[in-house]
Amino acid sequence: MSESNTYSGNDPRLGLLLDGIVKLAAGDLNARIEVSDARDEIDAVIMGTNLLAEDLQIIYAELEQRVAARTQQLHDAHREMQLMAMTDPLTGLSNRSAFADALSDAQETGHNGSQRPAILLLDMNGFKAINDSLGHTIGDMVLETVARRISGAVREQDMVARMGGDEFAILLHNVTPSMATSIGNRVLAALDSPMEIDGEHLRCGASMGLRMAEAGQSAQNLMMEADIAMYESKTDGKGKLKIFQPAMLHARQLRNQLVGDLKEAIAGSQLILNYQPIIRLDTRGIEGVEALVRWKHPTRGIIMPDEFIPIAEETGMISDLGGWVLRTAVGQLQQWRSDPLTASHNFTMRINVSAADLQRLEFVEDVRDALAEAGLDPSLLVLELTESAVIQGNDLDRYTLNSLRRLGVGLEIDDFGTGYSSISYLRRLPVDAVKVDRTLLAALGSDPSQPALLAAVLQLIRACGLNAVWEGIETEEQADYLLSIGCTSGQGYFFSRPLPASDLTEQLKHHKTWPIS
Repeated sequence: MSESNTYSGNDPRLGLLLDGIVKLAAGDLNARIEVSDARDEIDAVIMGTNLLAEDLQIIYAELEQRVAARTQQLHDAHREMQLMAMTDPLTGLSNRSAFADALSDAQETGHNGSQRPAILLLDMNGFKAINDSLGHTIGDMVLETVARRISGAVREQDMVARMGGDEFAILLHNVTPSMATSIGNRVLAALDSPMEIDGEHLRCGASMGLRMAEAGQSAQNLMMEADIAMYESKTDGKGKLKIFQPAMLHARQLRNQLVGDLKEAIAGSQLILNYQPIIRLDTRGIEGVEALVRWKHPTRGIIMPDEFIPIAEETGMISDLGGWVLRTAVGQLQQWRSDPLTASHNFTMRINVSAADLQRLEFVEDVRDALAEAGLDPSLLVLELTESAVIQGNDLDRYTLNSLRRLGVGLEIDDFGTGYSSISYLRRLPVDAVKVDRTLLAALGSDPSQPALLAAVLQLIRACGLNAVWEGIETEEQADYLLSIGCTSGQGYFFSRPLPASDLTEQLKHHKTWPIS
């Protein structure tokens, strides 16, 4: 074949080759160019182009498979990340974000006549004491057990979430108030039974608030009102279910106002101390005075501590409040001891200490500094601690108590008989005295068995090597009976109500023993 025939520009195959190359370039990898019978150089190029197209098609198919596999991996990873973002890692329950989304969805679609969504919000009672005394590992196991019990007590369609810490929430779908209450009580019953965790027998009930959803209300407001109902349950004795009532919202608003006012009171000059004498029953001499804080509110007048002390504890202001009481009471004792008209009285100052104070590493130094500033011997200060504060304490509490004991400060268990009243902890704790709660004395004269009980309590305290102080003495008969069984110290309205410092100063100036009116 001649050269002119081989490379003729009129050869139709060149047009087919050009069209094929254009299709391949455009991404049509299925395009193929027909090979002629000539089997010349042009056909060789055509065959090479077809082979290249096949290779590209194979490569592209493999690439598509890889891209599809990688896309699926990315999709699975994204879905797993979404699941992780909506799941509590400890319990496997939904978390706060997932619960908020589900509640918003339920508000849009979940109202059906008399049945509607509802929120049960619950907080564990006593979990912090378990966590502090037994450690976070045991605490986590308790939370896992609680999660399983809650899940087992609700319906399959209900959503259980851990909101954080020891707080859980349940989203109930299509329920009436009575149905929601029934489910809530079932959950409380499941949580009330003891649990065995790593050889420890523990009991950790819950306080619960119920909020029935109303159409048009935001998820945020519903959660806030469920929280208000739960708080009402906690303040009303715990272990109960409280249904949200509008009056609770007003009470919360007043409380929030009180929180702001209390901050100003501690920083300003609205707090005052009254002092109730502790009397020796045999000589009627003054053995000590207990400093009792009052709040002189600018608009509400005198507010008693049972109203604002819980708020101070919940909001973390109790340390600042306690510091003010410590410095003021110690300063007042220094004034009495340095005044020639009152210095003949040699008595101690008693101050109530919160569980939060025992957890502060600085507390021992605060006590040391207050005494040093006043120039007082540590033995003149007695710190009163509640039973629950010392019996549920952890290693830090015990370190603080031992440090205070080494400092020379007196330590006294307050309100004995209202809590644990265990012989073992009386013998174990580094305390000097026990103040017996007024409730044990109240039945004297009406209950024939009460005298024997009081004598037995006193004998128990003395067997532990401790002194006893009886509070709530309101009659001469009660004082005489306590003296007859060997109790030598007491306080109560029979002797005196808590007095302002000025009134007590006048009594100290004019009487060597306490006058009984």
